[in-house]
Amino acid sequence: MVSMQGYADAVRPVLDRLLDSEAAGIARAADLIAGSLREGGVLQAFGAGHSEAFAAELVARAGGLVPTNQLSLRDLVLHGDASRDVLGDPKLERDPAIAHQIYALAAPQPRDVFVVASQSGINGSVVELATLVKARGHHLVAVTSVEHTARVAPRHPSGQRLADIADVVLDNGAPYGDALLPLTSGGAVCAVSSVTAALLAQLLTAEVVRRFQVAGEVPPIYLSANVPGGDEHNTALESRYAGRIRRTA
Repeated sequence: MVSMQGYADAVRPVLDRLLDSEAAGIARAADLIAGSLREGGVLQAFGAGHSEAFAAELVARAGGLVPTNQLSLRDLVLHGDASRDVLGDPKLERDPAIAHQIYALAAPQPRDVFVVASQSGINGSVVELATLVKARGHHLVAVTSVEHTARVAPRHPSGQRLADIADVVLDNGAPYGDALLPLTSGGAVCAVSSVTAALLAQLLTAEVVRRFQVAGEVPPIYLSANVPGGDEHNTALESRYAGRIRRTA
């Protein structure tokens, strides 16, 4: 029988395994991100579908890093000249061509580092963006389900998956199909990749900040905009990256 308690019981071991299995990868990823930021780079985070939640967890939030950008399919409309009708295509993320537009609209500098999240790691835009990022000389961290991506065929013409391209691969621990609780009628319910994505994002943030502290440097961190002085603090930090980070409603 599916229940709140059943989901809680299923999630806990997933989180415990992630904390154990991904520690080394998180450390490597934090080295790349901290190295980029300390050289004046920006963390460019992309996720399509529900993997957008991972990018959102890294960008423009209280207690998070200031030099960050969230890249998304909506950029084609918000920052490009595409009709909003394009966002009505549920298969848009399968199109490799849009990755070039997303990259160009972000206008990254060579010192910027990318984090790309995808549960399956097989769709055209995700794999094409990863390929483009590496071709342009950026470091790339992937967040994906190792179990899921290994069990499905790549949709990119190259035959590659996101995990094949990245410098560091972080396993989000989600099962094939993402949902944890099987139904006797078939299928399963209650996805977990958004839960583990949020955890991974905060673990990365903590380790990046630790590297600043070890170096005796003050990390560029947001305060909540809803505490006294928060707006002033955040605006001063954001001004260091004028024209390089995007903030919208």
